[in-house]
Amino acid sequence: FGSRDRRRGTEGGLACSQRASRSLAGRPHIAKEVNIEFEAYSISDNDYDGIKKLLQQLFLKAPVNTAELTDLLIQQNHIGSVIKQTNVSEDSDDDDADEDEIFGFISLLNLTERKGTQCAEQIKELVLSFCEKNCEKSVVEQLDKLLNDTTKPVGFLLSERFINVPPQIALPMHQQLQKELVESHKTNKPCGKCSFYLLISKTFVEAGKSNSKKKWSNQKDELMFVNAEEEFFYEKAVLKFNYSVQEESDTCLGGRWSFDDIPMKPLRTVMLIPDSKMSEIMDKLKYHLSI
Repeated sequence: FGSRDRRRGTEGGLACSQRASRSLAGRPHIAKEVNIEFEAYSISDNDYDGIKKLLQQLFLKAPVNTAELTDLLIQQNHIGSVIKQTNVSEDSDDDDADEDEIFGFISLLNLTERKGTQCAEQIKELVLSFCEKNCEKSVVEQLDKLLNDTTKPVGFLLSERFINVPPQIALPMHQQLQKELVESHKTNKPCGKCSFYLLISKTFVEAGKSNSKKKWSNQKDELMFVNAEEEFFYEKAVLKFNYSVQEESDTCLGGRWSFDDIPMKPLRTVMLIPDSKMSEIMDKLKYHLSI
């Protein structure tokens, strides 16, 4: 990855292949392999619609002001990246191809710094309310304490992309974000290093499985991650729980939630990861996702 403006390209491009699609979405019926090259750019005003769309994909009908959240991410564009297709040609087969179309993004909102903004408060309220419904009281108290401890900043980590973008792209994106957070901390810019990272993952589980509090609290084997790499974050989380979003969406970006024709139940998995574990996670990403 190079300069800030067109700063991060994926070396040699990435193939949206049958294998990658299977690992991300459990949709192995895709037989055609399409080679698409992506590059990563600094976040800009032009990315507003694309980022907001991806945020809505994450939050669905949850009461979170995605417009304000998008604005904040654009304002602090010294951190974060958007993924765009490399060199969209004028004679592209896709009539809708747009050089400004984003296929994914990564950024972080420091919930401690942004305390008082509507979206930051709504995100905290959202995870606490679902924690109360799905976890033991001690877990709720732990989460509430961590979210409100101003001496230990909590960053809301956002890594969203369309389902046909393979997980290999996550490695350089996360590596670059970590570098930017360190640099931001050194130069006293907003959104420096955090003590904890809050992540809300898009996951799913086989329909009909028990959703008891105990079973859902720490059952990784049954969980499938839409962003495959987020399983490594899950493994290092000090606090984790799931909540169902089945009533809000029964489709997976245009396709039914199914895996080998087995109906799946869409969830969101909330996890809190200590900063001290991030280097281990980055090592795992490097080992599993290096091209």
